[in-house]
Amino acid sequence: MITLEKKEFTVYINWRFRFLGLIIFIGLMWGCAVAPKQVYIKDLSTSFEEGTIISGKTGMPVSFEALLADVNDSRVIYVGENHTQMTHHEIQLKIIIAIFDQHPSMAVGMEMFDHSYQDVLDMWSAGELDQKAFLEKTHWYINWGKTINYALYSDILNFVKENRIRLVGLNVPSYIQSKIAFGGIDSLLDEEKKHLPKNIDISNTAHRAYVEKVFKHHHVRGMNNFEHFYMAQCVWEDAMAEAIAENLNDGVMVVLAGNGHIQYKYGIPDRSFRRTGAFFRTIYLASVGSEVERDVADYIWVTP
Repeated sequence: MITLEKKEFTVYINWRFRFLGLIIFIGLMWGCAVAPKQVYIKDLSTSFEEGTIISGKTGMPVSFEALLADVNDSRVIYVGENHTQMTHHEIQLKIIIAIFDQHPSMAVGMEMFDHSYQDVLDMWSAGELDQKAFLEKTHWYINWGKTINYALYSDILNFVKENRIRLVGLNVPSYIQSKIAFGGIDSLLDEEKKHLPKNIDISNTAHRAYVEKVFKHHHVRGMNNFEHFYMAQCVWEDAMAEAIAENLNDGVMVVLAGNGHIQYKYGIPDRSFRRTGAFFRTIYLASVGSEVERDVADYIWVTP
Protein backbone atom coordinates (compact mmCIF):
# COMPACT_ATOMS: atom_id res chain seq x y z
CA MET A 1 0.00 0.00 0.00
CA ILE A 2 1.38 3.40 -1.04
CA THR A 3 1.38 6.07 1.66
CA LEU A 4 2.16 9.78 1.44
CA GLU A 5 3.67 12.07 3.99
CA LYS A 6 1.42 14.96 4.99
CA LYS A 7 3.37 17.51 2.91
CA GLU A 8 3.42 15.23 -0.14
CA PHE A 9 -0.31 14.57 0.17
CA THR A 10 -1.06 18.29 0.35
CA VAL A 11 0.97 18.94 -2.81
CA TYR A 12 -0.82 16.09 -4.59
CA ILE A 13 -4.29 17.35 -3.63
CA ASN A 14 -3.49 20.94 -4.64
CA TRP A 15 -2.08 19.72 -7.95
CA ARG A 16 -5.06 17.47 -8.57
CA PHE A 17 -7.63 20.20 -7.95
CA ARG A 18 -5.78 22.75 -10.07
CA PHE A 19 -6.08 20.32 -12.96
CA LEU A 20 -9.70 19.59 -12.02
CA GLY A 21 -10.42 23.30 -12.25
CA LEU A 22 -8.89 23.33 -15.71
CA ILE A 23 -10.89 20.41 -17.03
CA ILE A 24 -14.12 21.87 -15.63
CA PHE A 25 -13.21 25.11 -17.40
CA ILE A 26 -13.03 23.17 -20.68
CA GLY A 27 -16.63 22.06 -20.19
CA LEU A 28 -17.85 25.53 -19.18
CA MET A 29 -15.92 27.75 -21.58
CA TRP A 30 -18.20 28.97 -24.35
CA GLY A 31 -19.16 32.31 -25.76
CA CYS A 32 -19.92 35.69 -24.25
CA ALA A 33 -22.99 37.29 -22.74
CA VAL A 34 -25.77 38.22 -25.16
CA ALA A 35 -29.49 38.85 -24.69
CA PRO A 36 -30.74 37.44 -21.35
CA LYS A 37 -32.92 34.32 -21.48
CA GLN A 38 -31.72 33.58 -25.02
CA VAL A 39 -28.98 31.67 -26.83
CA TYR A 40 -27.50 33.30 -29.92
CA ILE A 41 -26.75 31.04 -32.90
CA LYS A 42 -23.87 32.85 -34.59
CA ASP A 43 -24.14 31.47 -38.11
CA LEU A 44 -27.91 32.05 -38.16
CA SER A 45 -27.75 35.52 -36.55
CA THR A 46 -30.77 34.39 -34.54
CA SER A 47 -31.54 34.08 -30.84
CA PHE A 48 -33.73 31.42 -29.26
CA GLU A 49 -35.63 31.51 -26.00
CA GLU A 50 -35.07 29.33 -22.96
CA GLY A 51 -36.62 25.90 -23.43
CA THR A 52 -36.20 25.82 -27.22
CA ILE A 53 -34.73 22.74 -28.88
CA ILE A 54 -33.00 23.61 -32.15
CA SER A 55 -32.16 21.18 -34.93
CA GLY A 56 -28.53 21.55 -35.94
CA LYS A 57 -29.47 20.28 -39.40
CA THR A 58 -32.23 22.80 -40.18
CA GLY A 59 -31.58 25.57 -37.64
CA MET A 60 -35.28 25.43 -36.75
CA PRO A 61 -36.99 24.71 -33.42
CA VAL A 62 -38.31 21.18 -32.90
CA SER A 63 -40.44 19.55 -30.23
CA PHE A 64 -39.12 17.12 -27.63
CA GLU A 65 -41.22 14.44 -29.32
CA ALA A 66 -39.54 15.15 -32.67
CA LEU A 67 -36.11 14.93 -31.05
CA LEU A 68 -37.00 11.58 -29.51
CA ALA A 69 -38.34 10.25 -32.80
CA ASP A 70 -35.01 11.07 -34.43
CA VAL A 71 -32.70 9.74 -31.72
CA ASN A 72 -34.75 6.58 -31.23
CA ASP A 73 -32.85 4.85 -34.01
CA SER A 74 -29.48 5.83 -32.52
CA ARG A 75 -27.25 3.39 -30.68
CA VAL A 76 -25.47 6.13 -28.75
CA ILE A 77 -27.11 9.37 -27.57
CA TYR A 78 -24.68 11.96 -26.21
CA VAL A 79 -26.15 14.55 -23.85
CA GLY A 80 -23.79 17.34 -22.84
CA GLU A 81 -23.71 19.33 -19.65
CA ASN A 82 -22.15 22.06 -17.62
CA HIS A 83 -21.27 19.92 -14.62
CA THR A 84 -22.57 22.26 -11.91
CA GLN A 85 -25.85 23.26 -13.61
CA MET A 86 -28.80 21.40 -12.08
CA THR A 87 -31.16 22.08 -14.99
CA HIS A 88 -28.78 20.24 -17.31
CA HIS A 89 -29.01 17.11 -15.19
CA GLU A 90 -32.80 17.41 -15.07
CA ILE A 91 -32.86 17.43 -18.87
CA GLN A 92 -30.47 14.48 -18.99
CA LEU A 93 -32.80 12.52 -16.72
CA LYS A 94 -35.80 13.43 -18.88
CA ILE A 95 -34.00 12.03 -21.91
CA ILE A 96 -32.88 8.89 -20.06
CA ILE A 97 -36.45 8.19 -18.93
CA ALA A 98 -37.76 8.59 -22.48
CA ILE A 99 -35.05 6.35 -23.98
CA PHE A 100 -35.54 3.75 -21.23
CA ASP A 101 -39.23 3.59 -22.13
CA GLN A 102 -38.26 2.41 -25.62
CA HIS A 103 -35.05 0.54 -24.75
CA PRO A 104 -35.29 -0.94 -21.23
CA SER A 105 -32.00 -2.82 -21.69
CA MET A 106 -30.13 0.46 -22.29
CA ALA A 107 -26.95 1.54 -20.48
CA VAL A 108 -25.85 4.91 -19.15
CA GLY A 109 -22.21 5.93 -19.59
CA MET A 110 -20.88 8.71 -17.37
CA GLU A 111 -17.77 10.85 -17.51
CA MET A 112 -18.04 11.30 -13.73
CA PHE A 113 -16.70 7.80 -13.02
CA ASP A 114 -13.48 6.23 -14.19
CA HIS A 115 -13.35 2.63 -15.34
CA SER A 116 -11.51 1.42 -12.25
CA TYR A 117 -14.81 1.78 -10.35
CA GLN A 118 -16.78 -0.47 -12.70
CA ASP A 119 -17.30 -3.20 -10.09
CA VAL A 120 -18.78 -0.60 -7.73
CA LEU A 121 -21.01 0.80 -10.49
CA ASP A 122 -22.25 -2.73 -11.22
CA MET A 123 -23.13 -3.17 -7.54
CA TRP A 124 -25.04 0.12 -7.60
CA SER A 125 -27.00 -0.90 -10.71
CA ALA A 126 -27.81 -4.21 -9.03
CA GLY A 127 -29.24 -2.40 -6.00
CA GLU A 128 -26.57 -3.77 -3.68
CA LEU A 129 -25.33 -0.43 -2.27
CA ASP A 130 -26.95 2.43 -0.43
CA GLN A 131 -25.92 6.00 -1.18
CA LYS A 132 -23.46 6.25 1.70
CA ALA A 133 -21.58 3.12 0.61
CA PHE A 134 -21.68 4.23 -3.03
CA LEU A 135 -20.12 7.59 -2.20
CA GLU A 136 -17.43 5.94 -0.12
CA LYS A 137 -16.56 3.25 -2.65
CA THR A 138 -16.45 5.65 -5.63
CA HIS A 139 -14.49 8.22 -3.58
CA TRP A 140 -16.81 10.89 -4.95
CA TYR A 141 -15.63 13.74 -2.73
CA ILE A 142 -11.98 12.86 -3.21
CA ASN A 143 -12.32 12.72 -6.98
CA TRP A 144 -14.59 15.74 -7.37
CA GLY A 145 -14.05 17.63 -4.11
CA LYS A 146 -16.58 20.28 -3.13
CA THR A 147 -16.70 21.53 -6.72
CA ILE A 148 -19.38 19.11 -7.88
CA ASN A 149 -21.97 18.09 -5.32
CA TYR A 150 -23.34 14.56 -5.59
CA ALA A 151 -26.86 15.97 -5.28
CA LEU A 152 -26.53 17.26 -8.84
CA TYR A 153 -26.47 13.67 -10.10
CA SER A 154 -28.49 11.88 -7.42
CA ASP A 155 -31.81 11.77 -9.32
CA ILE A 156 -30.11 10.28 -12.38
CA LEU A 157 -28.24 7.72 -10.33
CA ASN A 158 -31.31 6.80 -8.31
CA PHE A 159 -33.28 6.19 -11.52
CA VAL A 160 -30.44 4.00 -12.78
CA LYS A 161 -30.48 1.99 -9.56
CA GLU A 162 -34.26 1.69 -9.30
CA ASN A 163 -34.51 0.39 -12.85
CA ARG A 164 -31.39 -1.79 -12.81
CA ILE A 165 -29.83 0.11 -15.70
CA ARG A 166 -26.20 -0.75 -16.42
CA LEU A 167 -23.98 2.15 -15.38
CA VAL A 168 -20.64 2.44 -17.19
CA GLY A 169 -17.64 4.42 -16.00
CA LEU A 170 -16.08 6.08 -19.04
CA ASN A 171 -13.16 8.02 -17.64
CA VAL A 172 -9.57 7.20 -16.78
CA PRO A 173 -8.27 7.96 -13.27
CA SER A 174 -7.77 11.74 -13.10
CA TYR A 175 -4.15 11.46 -12.04
CA ILE A 176 -3.40 9.87 -15.44
CA GLN A 177 -4.57 13.02 -17.23
CA SER A 178 -2.71 15.21 -14.76
CA LYS A 179 0.58 13.37 -15.11
CA ILE A 180 0.40 13.44 -18.91
CA ALA A 181 -0.52 17.15 -18.95
CA PHE A 182 2.50 18.00 -16.82
CA GLY A 183 5.06 15.46 -18.02
CA GLY A 184 3.80 13.65 -21.12
CA ILE A 185 2.99 9.98 -21.57
CA ASP A 186 6.58 8.97 -20.86
CA SER A 187 6.14 10.24 -17.31
CA LEU A 188 3.67 7.41 -16.59
CA LEU A 189 4.75 4.26 -14.85
CA ASP A 190 4.26 1.00 -16.74
CA GLU A 191 1.33 0.12 -14.48
CA GLU A 192 -0.29 3.50 -15.18
CA LYS A 193 0.03 3.04 -18.95
CA LYS A 194 -2.46 0.18 -18.70
CA HIS A 195 -5.16 2.85 -18.36
CA LEU A 196 -4.35 4.33 -21.78
CA PRO A 197 -6.62 3.67 -24.78
CA LYS A 198 -5.21 1.45 -27.50
CA ASN A 199 -5.44 4.25 -30.07
CA ILE A 200 -4.93 7.98 -29.45
CA ASP A 201 -5.83 10.42 -32.21
CA ILE A 202 -4.02 13.78 -32.11
CA SER A 203 -4.69 14.67 -35.76
CA ASN A 204 -7.90 16.73 -35.59
CA THR A 205 -6.96 20.36 -36.25
CA ALA A 206 -10.28 21.84 -35.08
CA HIS A 207 -10.08 19.93 -31.81
CA ARG A 208 -6.45 21.00 -31.35
CA ALA A 209 -7.36 24.67 -31.94
CA TYR A 210 -10.14 24.50 -29.34
CA VAL A 211 -7.90 22.89 -26.71
CA GLU A 212 -5.09 25.35 -27.45
CA LYS A 213 -7.51 28.23 -26.83
CA VAL A 214 -8.38 26.73 -23.44
CA PHE A 215 -4.70 26.19 -22.64
CA LYS A 216 -3.81 29.82 -23.37
CA HIS A 217 -6.69 31.26 -21.35
CA HIS A 218 -6.33 29.16 -18.21
CA HIS A 219 -2.70 28.73 -17.27
CA VAL A 220 -1.77 26.34 -14.46
CA ARG A 221 1.59 26.78 -12.78
CA GLY A 222 4.09 24.21 -13.99
CA MET A 223 1.95 23.18 -16.98
CA ASN A 224 3.96 24.77 -19.78
CA ASN A 225 4.02 22.25 -22.61
CA PHE A 226 0.95 22.42 -24.86
CA GLU A 227 1.79 19.14 -26.59
CA HIS A 228 1.66 17.34 -23.23
CA PHE A 229 -1.61 19.09 -22.40
CA TYR A 230 -3.12 18.22 -25.77
CA MET A 231 -2.05 14.59 -25.44
CA ALA A 232 -3.77 14.47 -22.04
CA GLN A 233 -6.96 15.78 -23.63
CA CYS A 234 -6.83 13.25 -26.47
CA VAL A 235 -6.14 10.40 -24.05
CA TRP A 236 -9.20 11.55 -22.13
CA GLU A 237 -11.42 11.61 -25.24
CA ASP A 238 -10.19 8.34 -26.71
CA ALA A 239 -10.35 6.50 -23.39
CA MET A 240 -14.03 7.43 -23.03
CA ALA A 241 -14.69 6.51 -26.67
CA GLU A 242 -13.02 3.14 -26.08
CA ALA A 243 -15.08 2.52 -22.95
CA ILE A 244 -18.27 3.15 -24.94
CA ALA A 245 -17.13 0.77 -27.67
CA GLU A 246 -16.26 -1.96 -25.17
CA ASN A 247 -19.58 -1.70 -23.32
CA LEU A 248 -22.08 -0.93 -26.09
CA ASN A 249 -22.48 -4.52 -27.28
CA ASP A 250 -25.74 -4.72 -29.28
CA GLY A 251 -27.57 -2.23 -27.11
CA VAL A 252 -28.23 1.48 -26.68
CA MET A 253 -26.26 3.84 -24.46
CA VAL A 254 -26.98 7.36 -23.24
CA VAL A 255 -23.66 9.12 -22.60
CA LEU A 256 -23.45 12.00 -20.12
CA ALA A 257 -20.35 14.16 -20.51
CA GLY A 258 -19.28 17.78 -20.45
CA ASN A 259 -20.28 19.86 -23.49
CA GLY A 260 -16.62 20.22 -24.43
CA HIS A 261 -16.39 16.47 -25.00
CA ILE A 262 -19.30 16.27 -27.46
CA GLN A 263 -19.19 19.59 -29.32
CA TYR A 264 -18.62 19.32 -33.07
CA LYS A 265 -18.33 15.55 -32.45
CA TYR A 266 -14.52 15.72 -32.50
CA GLY A 267 -14.16 14.69 -28.86
CA ILE A 268 -15.85 11.45 -27.87
CA PRO A 269 -18.52 10.93 -30.60
CA ASP A 270 -16.38 10.64 -33.74
CA ARG A 271 -13.72 8.66 -31.89
CA SER A 272 -16.32 6.21 -30.64
CA PHE A 273 -17.92 5.96 -34.08
CA ARG A 274 -14.60 4.95 -35.62
CA ARG A 275 -14.48 2.08 -33.14
CA THR A 276 -18.11 0.94 -33.42
CA GLY A 277 -19.75 2.29 -36.58
CA ALA A 278 -22.81 2.76 -34.37
CA PHE A 279 -25.28 5.50 -35.38
CA PHE A 280 -25.36 8.36 -32.86
CA ARG A 281 -26.83 11.76 -32.06
CA THR A 282 -25.46 14.65 -29.96
CA ILE A 283 -27.49 17.02 -27.78
CA TYR A 284 -25.71 20.15 -26.59
CA LEU A 285 -27.17 21.96 -23.58
CA ALA A 286 -26.58 25.69 -24.09
CA SER A 287 -27.21 28.07 -21.19
CA VAL A 288 -28.99 31.35 -21.88
CA GLY A 289 -26.59 34.21 -22.43
CA SER A 290 -24.18 32.05 -24.47
CA GLU A 291 -23.58 31.87 -28.19
CA VAL A 292 -22.90 28.78 -30.27
CA GLU A 293 -22.75 27.69 -33.88
CA ARG A 294 -25.48 25.57 -35.41
CA ASP A 295 -23.18 22.64 -36.17
CA VAL A 296 -21.98 22.37 -32.57
CA ALA A 297 -24.33 19.37 -32.24
CA ASP A 298 -27.26 17.59 -33.83
CA TYR A 299 -29.50 19.38 -31.34
CA ILE A 300 -29.04 22.49 -29.22
CA TRP A 301 -31.26 22.72 -26.15
CA VAL A 302 -31.55 26.22 -24.66
CA THR A 303 -31.44 25.98 -20.89
CA PRO A 304 -31.70 28.43 -17.95
